[in-house]
Order: sequence, then C-alpha cells, then structure tokens
Amino acid sequence: MTSPAAPVRRIPEAVHRRRWVILGVLMMSLLIVVLDNSILNVAIKTISTPAPTGLGATQSQLEWAINAYTLVFAGLLFTAGLLGDRLGRKKVLIGGLAVFGAGSALAAFSGSPAELIVFRAVMGLGAAFVMPATMAVLMHVFERDEQPRAIGIWTGGVGLAIAIGPITGGLLLDHFWWGSVFLVNVPIVALAVALMLWLVPDSRDPRPGRLDPVGVVLSVAGLVLLVYGIIRGGQLADFTDVTVLATTGAGLAVLAAFVVFEKRSDHPSVDISAFRNKVFSASITAIALVFFALLGVTFFTVFYLQSVRGHSPLETGLLMLPLAATQLLFAPRARLMVDRVGSRITTTAGLVVLAATLAAFALLDEATPLWFLEAVFFLMGTGMAYVMTPVSVVVMQALPREKAGSASALSNTFRQVGGALGIAVLGSVLSTAYRTDIEGALGPVPPGARHAAGESIEATLAVADRLGPRGEPLADAAADAFLYAMHVTALWGAAVAVLGAVVVAVFLPGRTPVPEGDGRDRALVTAAD
Repeated sequence: MTSPAAPVRRIPEAVHRRRWVILGVLMMSLLIVVLDNSILNVAIKTISTPAPTGLGATQSQLEWAINAYTLVFAGLLFTAGLLGDRLGRKKVLIGGLAVFGAGSALAAFSGSPAELIVFRAVMGLGAAFVMPATMAVLMHVFERDEQPRAIGIWTGGVGLAIAIGPITGGLLLDHFWWGSVFLVNVPIVALAVALMLWLVPDSRDPRPGRLDPVGVVLSVAGLVLLVYGIIRGGQLADFTDVTVLATTGAGLAVLAAFVVFEKRSDHPSVDISAFRNKVFSASITAIALVFFALLGVTFFTVFYLQSVRGHSPLETGLLMLPLAATQLLFAPRARLMVDRVGSRITTTAGLVVLAATLAAFALLDEATPLWFLEAVFFLMGTGMAYVMTPVSVVVMQALPREKAGSASALSNTFRQVGGALGIAVLGSVLSTAYRTDIEGALGPVPPGARHAAGESIEATLAVADRLGPRGEPLADAAADAFLYAMHVTALWGAAVAVLGAVVVAVFLPGRTPVPEGDGRDRALVTAAD
C-alpha cells in the first residue's frame, strides 16, 4: 500500500528542526522592546516626583517620554521593514538591538526630563528595527500551517512582557533609583544578540524595492505635528486654541500628502493597494483601536493605583498582573476559537469584552474592592487575546512571504500609532477633565502657582504637601477630581473599543473552511490572500 506523500516544505530541514527554539529567541527580542514600555508605565509616578527621587517631570513631559519612543518607532517602521527585506532581517535585528541597548543605558542616567525624552527617542530608533524583524523571521522559519500557532505564541509574548514589566519595575524601584528600569535592558540585549548570532538564520527579499526617504520624512513629520497638537490641547485645556488647531491641522495635511505620495510612488514604503482589501483594512484598524484604548487607559491606571489608592510601584505591578497573564494564557489558544466560530465572531466578542471592561473603570472609586479591579484586568486581557491573534494572522498572511518585513511593519506601525494617539488623546481628555474639576479647589494656592498645580494630580498633591495641614482638603479634592477625570476618560476608551467591534463585525470574514489536501493547514484567515 502506498503511503501518503509528505507535505512539501519550503523551510530547510535544519531550520525547521530548531524553529521553536528560534521562536524563543525572537520572543526574547520582542520582550525587551515591550518590557521597556510596561516598566515605564509603573515608573512614571516616580519620574514625576521632584529630584532627587525622580526628575520632576510634568504630565506633558511624561507623555512625551512615552510618545518620543512610540513616534520614532512608528515613523521608522516602514523603512525598518524595507531595510530588513533588503539587507537581511537578522542583520537589521541585531543592529536594532544594539542601538536600543545604547539608548537604554543613556536614558538610565538622564539628568532632566528633556534628556530622558531624547534618549527614549534613541531607544525608539533601535526598537523600530527589532519588532518587524522578529515577525518577519518567524514567517520564514515556520511553514504556513504552523504560522497561526506561532503568531499566537508571539502575541502571547507581548502579554508576558506586560506581565513581567510592572513587577520588574516595582522591584527595581523598591531597591534602586528610577534609572534602573532602563539599565536592566542592557544585559538582556547582550544575551539576545549572542543567541541571535548562534541560532537565527538570515533571510531577505530576493527582489527588494528602493528606499523611500520622502515617505519616511512625511510620515514622521505628520505624526509629530498631530500628536503635539493633541498634547498641547490637553496642556491648555483648550482644543480650540490657535496653536493647537494649527499643529493638528498641519499634521493631518502632511499625513494626507504622505498617502498621495505613496500612491504615486513607484517604490512606496507602504503598499497603499493592500488597503483596498476590506479584511486587511479592518484588521489593521482593529489593531490601532485596541492599542488606542488600552494604552490610553493604562496610562491613568498607574496614577489611580499609586496616587489615589496609595499602592507602591511593586504592588501596582502585581495588581496589573492579570491583565498581562491572561494574554499570555489565551493568545496562543485564540486560533482554536477561530477554527470553531470564525474570525468575525471571535474578534467582535473580544472587542465587546474590552469595551465593557474599559467602561467598568467608570465604577471605580477610592474604596472599590481590589477583587473587582482584578476581575476587570482579567477580562480585559482575555478580550485583547481574542482580538490580537486573529487580526495579526490576517495582516501577516495578506502579503507574500517575501514581503514579511513590510507586513510586520504595517501591523506594528498601526499598533504603535494607535497607542501613541491613545496616550495623547485620552491623556489630554484626562488632563482637561482634571483641570476643569480641580479649579474650584485651588483657592489656597498662590495665584501664580495655580496653573501648574492644576496640571495633574501629582502636581496638586505636591502643592498640598507644601501647604501642610491646610493642604489636606486640597489633597482630598485632587483625588475626587482625578476619579472624575478617570471616569470620563474610561468611557471615551470604551467608545473607541465599541467602534472597533463595529468595524470587525462588518468587514472581517466568518468561519473559513479548511483547505483541501493538507488537513493541518488551518490558517486563521485566508480571505485576505
């Protein structure tokens, strides 16, 4: 009797045998990039504390410390993906790790908020070359039938980093100075580079396109102008201010010029034609909206737990653990749900759960039981897990395998842009709502200091502390004003998640039949092919 023919493999046997070990090395590289942001989320309160404990950073400077990283990251991802496809993903990945490590060491010893912002931008430069390369290498060491599972584990790695980050940050801040949250990246980078040189194969596009410097400049300039305008609006508590409208409008105009240029270019950094596929566009939009809502909300969660509830950085990290652990647990299993009910139902349900948990933040106050907060974090992480894996597979399998770097760059760009805008927009909503509510309680504050005292809860608490016993009512008012602002911001985030649910419910495909022939080839979504 003739035995069935073995499936034809495109991956060399030597690489195929060590594919799971290679995935582990790639996840270590991913871990470094994501870990840094999750650590910073716990450290932002410490960094906002005046010297010598912190840097005395204002809320706007804290937002820029985060956004300097994400804006450089997002703006250069297109070029990073193209360079990886052209020069070799392994080379670009190692170079990115080296730059990221150097930026981390410099950030650790920043002497001012301005220096921290600059060195965070350097870290973003390195990270831009790391994240798309990890996904591109993954697509070249796994056969198509195993890619959904590998991408699910890769997505779960984001959850692992989010879980480790706050706990690591809390432990470091309990024993060392604030710069240790950046310095910890250096030994991890060294280990990752060593393993990369030993285990990971190199790959490149046999027919790479030319670089697109004009497109890169337009995308970076447009994003910086847009987000600066939004942050400035939050600072002034007035989004109709001339400078806010001018910079925001200029950012939108430059981004529109970017789209027009890319459509006409014969070597675009972004293949605009890919967005004609409704499934692909819906998946990209879902990624952006999820991170818009999530990062905007986690930005204020740290202040709620530390400034309002009085928890330490380590306790804050432990309390946020369910948010991350559930992503690590459920992201690799999301493909099983997609096989059963299809991408549309799975992803829509995940976004509905995310919206409900964001809305639940509007119920929190100073005395809310911690078990309720932990349940909210658990459900939020679960909802994210059932969104990110299906849409990531759609995006990665929408373009040819040779363009894996470009596909990964698109996915991560929208992830980072969504997160940056989430911090900017929802951070500005938080700042505006807080300032509006606290103004009436700033009577005891000297007139010249009232504007600065109303900028954030940390600024108000610092003034209240200097006032001594007379400042106790102001501290109570600050907590009440922050809770009000948090409730308003959470509802905005929930509305964004609902919008994402509508988009995927309308445009994502339902259950996709298993292709005939190789029964193992269960790609989550093939409608984007």
